[in-house]
Amino acid sequence: MDSLHFLYKTFPGRFFLKPLASRPLSKLCGAFLDSRLSTFLIKSFVRNNNINLDDYETEGIKTFNQFFRRKIKEGRRVFDMEPSKLCCPCDGLLSVWNISEDTVIPVKQSEYTVSSLLRNKELAAEYDGGLCLVFRLCVDNYHRYAYADSGKKGPNIFIPGVLHTVRPIALESRPVFVENCREYTVIESSTFGKLVQMEVGAMLVGRIVNLEGQGMAERGKEKGFFEYGGSTIILLVKKDMVKLNQEIINNSQAGIESPVKMGQVIGAKL
Repeated sequence: MDSLHFLYKTFPGRFFLKPLASRPLSKLCGAFLDSRLSTFLIKSFVRNNNINLDDYETEGIKTFNQFFRRKIKEGRRVFDMEPSKLCCPCDGLLSVWNISEDTVIPVKQSEYTVSSLLRNKELAAEYDGGLCLVFRLCVDNYHRYAYADSGKKGPNIFIPGVLHTVRPIALESRPVFVENCREYTVIESSTFGKLVQMEVGAMLVGRIVNLEGQGMAERGKEKGFFEYGGSTIILLVKKDMVKLNQEIINNSQAGIESPVKMGQVIGAKL
């Protein structure tokens, strides 16, 4: 039995899940990972996750979180600047979902509709018939992310996480799950229309740090970064705005995630 099954599917696991999912514990863990006491974790993390340090700037790193949000060397993530091309805003494993009102999208051991992701039914309705791109970042990925395209940018909308609990008898039919903290902004792209770019944090720590507020987004410019924890980027695209690469579509239909890198072309304007 793996740890996620224990936490989400068993009677004793649900009692551990509540404190693990709490923001105070996340803040405590984050404070430790921000301290020099966490430095000893870096070597084993690199070794266990086969991270190639040649790709990254590591000078001056003194804490685990500084390492986790490390910057990549110039030229290692080149963003295609052709306006008609849609590029990945981050590294990760990509799945694509066709959006309809009742589409259920699995994100971080939980299930969402677009309206529950955004907590905004009117905004969600604008994406009916469009695409939901889910980029799942693993711990060995580069954890900084960029704007998917240029355009007028709205404010960062933060949605705190919620722990949903049910009685033990209902665990199999309605599993306990965490509605993860997340933050999104709307980008008015002249090429791809009204995009929603969202960052989803992990259950434990998974801190989201966006660098700019309302203003102008610039294609390929660093938007922000995650601190420790697996993380996810979600991109919502309206109907008939983009044609994705066929291999990515085929993989998603077969339940296979496509490995991608920041700046990689994954589609083009219709």
